[in-house]
Amino acid sequence: MNIRNSAKAIIVNRDRTEVLLTKNQDEEGFFFLFPGGGQKHGETLHEALKRECLEEVGYVIEVDELVHIREYIGKNHEHAHFDYEVHQVEYYFAAEWKGDAINVLTPSNPDSHQVGTEWVNVNDLQRYRLYPKEIRNYIIKYANKEDAPVYLGDVN
Repeated sequence: MNIRNSAKAIIVNRDRTEVLLTKNQDEEGFFFLFPGGGQKHGETLHEALKRECLEEVGYVIEVDELVHIREYIGKNHEHAHFDYEVHQVEYYFAAEWKGDAINVLTPSNPDSHQVGTEWVNVNDLQRYRLYPKEIRNYIIKYANKEDAPVYLGDVN
């Protein structure tokens, strides 16, 4: 079984009060994810992230610093029956969108459950069904310029 690399973007607005998420829907209702996805062979993580953000949210971004690394080992979590074999390493990068509403493109390849995008107030993240759940506290710390670990481990 292979380990899959995934690049994720933490896109905050200029005053660091909101973060851009993809809005998704399943049988339990709406859930939110950070834009990004799988790295292709021969592609750097930065290239993967730029491509994924265009595909999912229609934003041209500049990738900044690596903020967090999260592992997801499916057999250890609540959806183990569905993704027991999954082992993914997610690299969360700060990213900047320098555009404005006029420069947003139509997402070219949204995820299968994706129904849109939404800017969410960072201080409200605890009220959202956001995956991974554990990252909410770390993103709040990041937005408030507080220290947080880079490696988060196998969290969900």
